Amino acid sequence: MRIPRIVAVVAIAVLLPAVVLSGCAGAKDKTTLRVGLITPLTGDVKTFGESTKNGFLLAMEQAGVTLDKGGKIGNVPVKLFIQDDRNDVTEGVNVATKLINENKVQAIIGSVTSKVTIPITKVTNDAKVIQITSTATNPKVTVEDGKRKPYAFRACFIDPFQGTVGAKFALDNLHAKTAAILYDQSNDYTIGLSNYFKDAFEKGGGKVLKMAAYATNDTDFSAVLTDIAKLKPDILYLPDYYQKVSLIGKQARARGIKAIFMGGDGWDSSELDFKVMDGGYFTNHYSPDDPRPIVQDFIKAYKAKYNAVPDALATLAYDATNMLISAVKQTQSNDVEKLREALSTMTFHAVSGDIKNDADGNPIKAAAILQIKDGKQVFVASVNP
Repeated sequence: MRIPRIVAVVAIAVLLPAVVLSGCAGAKDKTTLRVGLITPLTGDVKTFGESTKNGFLLAMEQAGVTLDKGGKIGNVPVKLFIQDDRNDVTEGVNVATKLINENKVQAIIGSVTSKVTIPITKVTNDAKVIQITSTATNPKVTVEDGKRKPYAFRACFIDPFQGTVGAKFALDNLHAKTAAILYDQSNDYTIGLSNYFKDAFEKGGGKVLKMAAYATNDTDFSAVLTDIAKLKPDILYLPDYYQKVSLIGKQARARGIKAIFMGGDGWDSSELDFKVMDGGYFTNHYSPDDPRPIVQDFIKAYKAKYNAVPDALATLAYDATNMLISAVKQTQSNDVEKLREALSTMTFHAVSGDIKNDADGNPIKAAAILQIKDGKQVFVASVNP
């Protein structure tokens, strides 16, 4: 017996998962703003991804939008989608393509690391989709080959500033005269930080005794660390993520290296080996010790929801999401060009510091210097551009 066509359609619709039905409905509604989050929820920096997701969802929830039900920002309906990039370049491009082609998003928050974010910006800019990364600090996120990527923005400062601040602190505050640098040769983030630190350290009168590269999957650093131990540098600069930094730090101490460890915001994780890295310093975007009301109000709200103190990853994801929310409130529209113009010209009062984008889409803001001490991060100083 043949089922009438209208009945067949209804039967199929009933069997489809709710998320697919809501996605299809959203695609037909030309007033809805569809926002994707790309973040590494699994893989080698999964704590970064979890914090980023938390900051994103808290900002959206405060604006009246939830992952399961959506909501409205002003008069603009909003739907949310989350994808895991596993901190893998290929996966990042794949999920970005899925969000754009299948979920029809007009804006993406993410990703977290520079190595994944940079190739995603090629996809988003070709599709004219807004992308706001919370923590990808490499300059090539917004400008590549001398050309501004008009749909790419960020909430964080960039590596030239971070590397320069770290070098200046080493020279002026730690009175360091010599340094050694180890970096991942295939990671834009570590390459950039290493080069900027080296340039600023040497221009300030310091001497880099050794600058050595390693492969992403390397786990044995004994040979290069043995060489560094003989040089006895004042600083060992380790601009990688928390897992690799902890591994190198442990091997460095085992070989008698007494240098002060320094690094960048990739250290900011509860899974950093605090015992090994004790006494080390790193540049970061925020400190929970900052007394400003906007910081303390955010910490209170975050702790109420997640029962934890937010790290810089959560904070910057919250700021990046609120940048988009502010643009939506200002334009009362899901139109990409209107939102892009609003993001380009706004001055945003953020938890991590007031954000005003320069011509390249990069925020001009302060950096925090934190020290690993007695099993925790201790705020040392705030450095303005």
